[in-house]
Amino acid sequence: MCGICGFTGMIDQREQVLDRMMTRIIHRGPDGAGVYKDDRIIMGHRRLSIIDLEGGDQPMKNEDGSLIITFNGEIYNYRELREELLAAGHVFASQSDTEVLLHGYEEWQEALLDRLRGMFAFVIWDKNRNELFGARDMFGIKPFYYAETEGQFLYGSEIKSMLEYPAYERQVNTEALEQYLSFEYSVLPETFFKGIFRLLPGHYLRWQEGRLTISRYFDPMLMPEKTVDHEKLIDEIDRTLQESIRYHMVSDVEVASLLSSGVDSSYVACHFGGGRTYTVGFDYETYNEIPYAEKLSARLGVKNRSKVISTEEYWEALSRIQYFMDEPLADASASALYFVDREAAKEVKVILSGEGSDELFGGYVIYHEPMSLAKYEALPGGLRKALAAGVKKLPGHPKGKGFLMRGAKSVEERFIGNANVFTTEQRRQVLKYTTPHADPAGLTAPCYAKVSHLQDTEKMQYIDLNFWLPGDILLKADKMSMAHSLESRVPFLDRGVYECARKIPLYEKVTDQNTKVCFREAAHRYLSQEQAEKKKLGFPVPIRIWLRQDKYYNIVKTAFTSPEAEQFFHTEALVKLLDEHKAGKEDYARHIWVVYMFLLWYREYFVDGGCSVTLEEERARDRAV
Repeated sequence: MCGICGFTGMIDQREQVLDRMMTRIIHRGPDGAGVYKDDRIIMGHRRLSIIDLEGGDQPMKNEDGSLIITFNGEIYNYRELREELLAAGHVFASQSDTEVLLHGYEEWQEALLDRLRGMFAFVIWDKNRNELFGARDMFGIKPFYYAETEGQFLYGSEIKSMLEYPAYERQVNTEALEQYLSFEYSVLPETFFKGIFRLLPGHYLRWQEGRLTISRYFDPMLMPEKTVDHEKLIDEIDRTLQESIRYHMVSDVEVASLLSSGVDSSYVACHFGGGRTYTVGFDYETYNEIPYAEKLSARLGVKNRSKVISTEEYWEALSRIQYFMDEPLADASASALYFVDREAAKEVKVILSGEGSDELFGGYVIYHEPMSLAKYEALPGGLRKALAAGVKKLPGHPKGKGFLMRGAKSVEERFIGNANVFTTEQRRQVLKYTTPHADPAGLTAPCYAKVSHLQDTEKMQYIDLNFWLPGDILLKADKMSMAHSLESRVPFLDRGVYECARKIPLYEKVTDQNTKVCFREAAHRYLSQEQAEKKKLGFPVPIRIWLRQDKYYNIVKTAFTSPEAEQFFHTEALVKLLDEHKAGKEDYARHIWVVYMFLLWYREYFVDGGCSVTLEEERARDRAV
């Protein structure tokens, strides 16, 4: 696991510029650094040594020096690919997966991407063609950012490193802010920093002499079969997942596992074969998963290290967390990941985690909704819309109000992903501006158009695979682990697991009674009934409770009435949300948190200059290593 950055062209003091860029991401790779430069490009790499500890330094060249690579990630099937390339006549100088990418690109060009089993973001500079090739993994496990500035190409694993490039001028992308209020994460290809883009999952790019082309090589399309043999399906799921976990254990250092009370991480803990698990909880009894994790770990014979996160330290870490995220993220569980990854990093370099299971196997509670609405949707659409208009005027949330309002909309209208916070009407009430592309459903419409043949729940899965998973789940997993120089691996998001999961019919995933039906049955083989059927909690965080306490109410109110807030928001509308939540009139916890996280992020990057972690602090970490 590493950090990469670089840029084309010649600028004044370019070595010093690259040094600052690399220093900004020392946390991604404190074990070493490397630089390649010629008269057309300069490439930097920070290394976290996991595989081939002695021979995997980067940037790495091929035999004649015509291709140079910098790579962030892990290729789990690199040994099989290496044997294939050796048979084709390639000569290797190391045992690293990086060199497999380099020779694989020589042999197969972009077709290499279809052979890879792993997580990655990498760039290859072709000196003979003066061309840069960059690629990101299938699901977006590893981040990849880029920009074109003054006719040159700039890239990095994290945006903060790119901000050190002197020709780039920071500017907030207001369209990103508007959509963020609904999605709770940065959802557009263009990031919160105007002019800086993310390479989307399953895409690759080529940049040559100022011309940029981007292509898609993978689409996480579901292709459910009409019927399957139930017992054979459970066997296949179990076999495929265990194979993926074995691949994800490939390492020259110890691999541990995160463990919550959920079935996903519990299944991984049963099979990973390591000796350590890590868990966090909060100082509220109903928000603490530690007792469960300790009990399962003891049964498995592994050591569990846990930490209770106090309310005070949670709030104290929020600004630092927004710094490491690069862009505002309002998923409160990111902070829980920050603390559990910090605990793990004290003892290991690599952890396994359970991300991706819900999207592939149908685990979210909201996936029940189409079944719950089925009978109501049999009524005429005009009647449903009239009922929705009527109940909308009712104050508060009387029983059935939400049901009637959501049932008046098609799945394409009501579902933009696992989070849907501010409505467009609510956004207009709090924002001082609107952009031309204000409707969140407009962003998901192209995906819905591709899956019109699927059932509504499967459409929702496809939306989450393309939006929620890379935009929230995987991004926080990467940024929070790398903040502590820890590699996070996600065995559910494996090419083999996807090929198995994509064909599962809906009735094997979601029923009126349960979610992840077939996966839970596979888990029954190793977990008790209670463990395998446990409802999903994620990392439960008591935000709504805190915001009704005077101390934290006042902290947020100060932010909501600040000069920074007044630049973007009608502050009186923000305070009204806060007051109504505190009084218990409404539950606006997520609305409040979305705005508050943006304001913390904005202060980090546009007021204080991103000083939660200074260059000097990153250099001190480098010296300590």
